[in-house]
Amino acid sequence: MPKAQLLELYARALGVIEEAHIEFGEGFNVLTGETGAGKTLLVGALELCLGADAAASRGALRGDSRAVALFALENGTEVHFARESSASNRLRASLNGEPSSADVLRQRAAEVIVIHGQHDSLALRSRAEVLRLVDAAGGVRVDELLDVRREMGALLGERETLGGDAASRERERDFVGFQLAELRDAQLHDVHELDDTLEELTRLSALREAQSVLLAVIDELDGDDDQVILSRWAHVIARLPRGVGVDDLREEMSNVLDTGRALVHELSVRAQPDHVDPEHLARLEARVTRLQLLVRKYGGSLEEAVLRRDEFAARLEVLAEAEERLAEIEAHLADLRTRERALAARARAQRVAAGDDLTQRIRAQLPRVALSHATLRFVVDGEDGSDVQLLFAPNPGQPEGALQSLASGGELSRVLLALSLETAHGDVVAVFDEVDAGVGGQVAQQIGECLREVATSQQVIAVTHLASVAAQAAHHFVIEKSVSSDATSTTVRRVTGEERVREIARMLAGDALSDEAHALARRLLESVG
Repeated sequence: MPKAQLLELYARALGVIEEAHIEFGEGFNVLTGETGAGKTLLVGALELCLGADAAASRGALRGDSRAVALFALENGTEVHFARESSASNRLRASLNGEPSSADVLRQRAAEVIVIHGQHDSLALRSRAEVLRLVDAAGGVRVDELLDVRREMGALLGERETLGGDAASRERERDFVGFQLAELRDAQLHDVHELDDTLEELTRLSALREAQSVLLAVIDELDGDDDQVILSRWAHVIARLPRGVGVDDLREEMSNVLDTGRALVHELSVRAQPDHVDPEHLARLEARVTRLQLLVRKYGGSLEEAVLRRDEFAARLEVLAEAEERLAEIEAHLADLRTRERALAARARAQRVAAGDDLTQRIRAQLPRVALSHATLRFVVDGEDGSDVQLLFAPNPGQPEGALQSLASGGELSRVLLALSLETAHGDVVAVFDEVDAGVGGQVAQQIGECLREVATSQQVIAVTHLASVAAQAAHHFVIEKSVSSDATSTTVRRVTGEERVREIARMLAGDALSDEAHALARRLLESVG
């Protein structure tokens, strides 16, 4: 059994498809049916549940659309892909029954299937995939080269943590040393110093600005005038008679007078101009300015600035001790660069040889897929040969160019078939959508044989209009469209025996079925054996 096999495809409420369920078999499977029956919709359903962009099939979606694909893997596990739409046509994705995303579906699908359409191919969309084909064809292994490059990357990263090259290291040492000196000179001992200093500065500044008001208040409370508040308070106390039951109150009022005079004295002391030292205020202002500058430069708080100071000190120690380790790194890098150049040169040579060999092998297959006048070649470039392009020219005398730029839809599909003949493997399922478009006769027979040949290595599913291609398949499914009560629907069923003969005959002769068409269909199927 191949490593991956599509077991089932289910589609519901997608365009004219009310409900379709296909159980595919091993080897070569074909889908046939009249034009407009829904073959393309079935391929679209497969692409949809594998995470493809729904834009192309958006018009076919309904509120209850659903597409499901079930794959079996070599290890006995199954992978279940599904997409379904809501009443608002929003698509939901699931993988193995769990909610997922279209991106995850696409990534997982790339491991089990490749769909070759007439106008696009995920298999050749990236140069990485073309490189994979070359490496697989030539048995090119670059594990050692990749290991060397990973080791070089790790060493280069470590060198950067140690300051890079000598010039970079010296620049960093100067800069870090300057920052550390600035923070050490500030003598940061208390992470709350800025708040405390601001509070004191605010208080003293407010006191200085309020001194004139304080002096006026002092005069009103206990000045030289007999009408000030405390003098009048003393006069009132003196008028209280003794021995009439209020002596205790008189005593308390006298105590209040003494307390008031003591408070006024303290107020006088604080209100004196020399109590607020201008030099002290200036020092506070300078300190606040310096601390705020450090906060802005080093993390937004004194606590962060202290952490930075310690980090700078540790970094300077690392830079100071880095010389010996850096010498070791440079020596090791020199050895690795030598190995890397040799391994890259070997990989390039192997890839050039593999590309040339694969070019010749695929060119030999081009006549079999109706591309006898076309040329196709792998061009390998780059230090290690990893820059690989697939160039194509459809006819002699025409300039070469990128395959997907110059090949028509049918040509692209047939090139992919030729590639599959030489590079097919059981890791993935291969789907060919109308690979035989625009051909017929003997060429169609050859394409059918090619698809059957590829199917010996991997499961193949093909959409075809040609009887000679369909006859080569091991499993044949017919998509049929019916119209009733002004409604159109599509069904899918597997055909065998006489039903398959009738379908092959229809493909040969159209609706005008005859005994001759049936006989020809039967001979075509028997010739395949």
